[in-house]
Amino acid sequence: MTSSYANMKVGRWDITDLVKDPSSKEFSQFLRSIEEQLVQFEESRQLLRPDILPEEFEGLIHMLETISEKVSIASGHAYLRYYADTSSNEASALVIKMDKLASEISNRMLFFDLWFKKQIDHENANRLINAVPEAYQEHLRHKRLVAKYSLSEPEEKIISTLEVTGTRALIKIYDKMTSGFEFTMKLRHGRKTIEKKFDNKEKLVSLVRSPDGNRREAAYKSLLHVYKRNSGVLGEIYQNIIMQWRDEAILMRGYRSPISVRNIANNLDDVTVEALLAACRNNVATFHDYFIEKAKMLGMKKLHRYHLYAPISKKASDSKKFTYGKAVEIVLDSFGNFDPQFRRLAERVFAEQHIDSEIRKAKRGGAFCYTVTPKLTPYVLLNFDGLSRDVSTLAHEFGHAIHSMLASDMPLMVFHAPLPLAETASVFAEMLLNEKLSEKMSKKERRILLAEQIDNLYATILRQAYFTLFEINAHKAIGENNATIDSVAKIYMDNLREQFGTAVTISPDFEWEWVYIPHFYHTPFYTYAYSFGNLLVLSLYRQYKLEGKSSFVPKYFKILSAGGSRKPEELLMEAGIDISREEFWQQGFDYVQEMIQQLKALAP
Repeated sequence: MTSSYANMKVGRWDITDLVKDPSSKEFSQFLRSIEEQLVQFEESRQLLRPDILPEEFEGLIHMLETISEKVSIASGHAYLRYYADTSSNEASALVIKMDKLASEISNRMLFFDLWFKKQIDHENANRLINAVPEAYQEHLRHKRLVAKYSLSEPEEKIISTLEVTGTRALIKIYDKMTSGFEFTMKLRHGRKTIEKKFDNKEKLVSLVRSPDGNRREAAYKSLLHVYKRNSGVLGEIYQNIIMQWRDEAILMRGYRSPISVRNIANNLDDVTVEALLAACRNNVATFHDYFIEKAKMLGMKKLHRYHLYAPISKKASDSKKFTYGKAVEIVLDSFGNFDPQFRRLAERVFAEQHIDSEIRKAKRGGAFCYTVTPKLTPYVLLNFDGLSRDVSTLAHEFGHAIHSMLASDMPLMVFHAPLPLAETASVFAEMLLNEKLSEKMSKKERRILLAEQIDNLYATILRQAYFTLFEINAHKAIGENNATIDSVAKIYMDNLREQFGTAVTISPDFEWEWVYIPHFYHTPFYTYAYSFGNLLVLSLYRQYKLEGKSSFVPKYFKILSAGGSRKPEELLMEAGIDISREEFWQQGFDYVQEMIQQLKALAP
């Protein structure tokens, strides 16, 4: 029997369950109701005293959430409308209006947050934390932990004011410079050299995955040449960002180390992140093994860094195409094979028309899952073109949606999973899909799929961990020893040599790759969250295969259902997972090693 999804066509989402008409009287009244509740909340300031009753404190939290939920609905409608048609002046104006409103409301409610973080004493803060429902407790404890590193209100205002012309200004200059770069790619055709110009970095970077080796090499050379030429200014921007990060975080706020700032923001202990990075460092040989195998698959004696992301297949016929209906059917079947509830939750997105899947002019590119409030089914945006990666993207974004729906019993304040746990369902969903896809694949197709998967695992685990290891060394060298830009480039090159060993040839132009990585500038030490999330999922998936559904599924759903209400270490410990120990992270690398052995076994 044909599934009801098999013939499904791409289409647009329906966002009228958020706001039917933003120009209507009803919407104006909705906005007025926010203002009325906000005034009531502001009048409650008088309740903020050390001996405030727990029920009064909890009442203020609920008031804050009610206002935030309404703002989220109004803003969510504006953004989803704009993403569906970025050329619409009406949609753009509504986004600006909602942004302005949300900012004003946030500033007017800030007094409550500041009072709880800084003005109430430790004993009374603990009294209130222990009296509110358990779902809120870890969130409030984390607020107080972050407050430990806060300064006085006048000092915070000075830092906030100076940041506009300090770090933020430096990042803005970096972005403005790099977005204005022009690239010239030189390709040799016989005796001729053909030049191709790019004013869009993303178009150039996409060529590093081209089936044509000459294009891959030329794209990298063009990219790295431009960044090396501008490394003097870009490097100096980085030096200043690091110095400001150190001055504020270590000297003024008292953090243990530069990376501790990010760890505490992620509500992770330093020891957990140290265990994760140690496991990555101790498993470089696993990926060296893969790079040697990939070189054989590509017919090369040794893999060069230029060709790290080379596709295994060079034939268009090897790239399978999927209709939208077939893609949906495969994804839902893979979810259903894992657990019926996993599938039912995904089907809700289709039933409520909360998916925008077609490609059209002026629609935002890429893909995302947008959860407006815990009470509403999430919205998913795709640009489905029938490629196998589009099917994976569909599974990935629906994994995010399922995660949100499982956490929907959590209050608004705590239902979003913290950054390190944010990929726990999305990457897991992709793995369920890949298992389903491989069932009907030929030996050759399975080999191509496995190689693509391992490529992605390298990019999202080892590469990201080594970015963080570079940052640790760069922050130390610049912050403590005023290292020069050339010294930082040498640190990066040493990082690459350790990462690739003798398995991959690295040319000198890669020593300037670090000035191309925007995360180093925008959000220092952010990238280990990718390693954390993906390695966590691999370890969980391996547990699932070893334990079976009956034992694993209840534990897994409990993790997803917690949203952001629990500290990651404590939540996972309840499921028998100790992420502070290197042995846990090793399970993920063991799974990668198993995949590499499968790849070798499929060799012709």
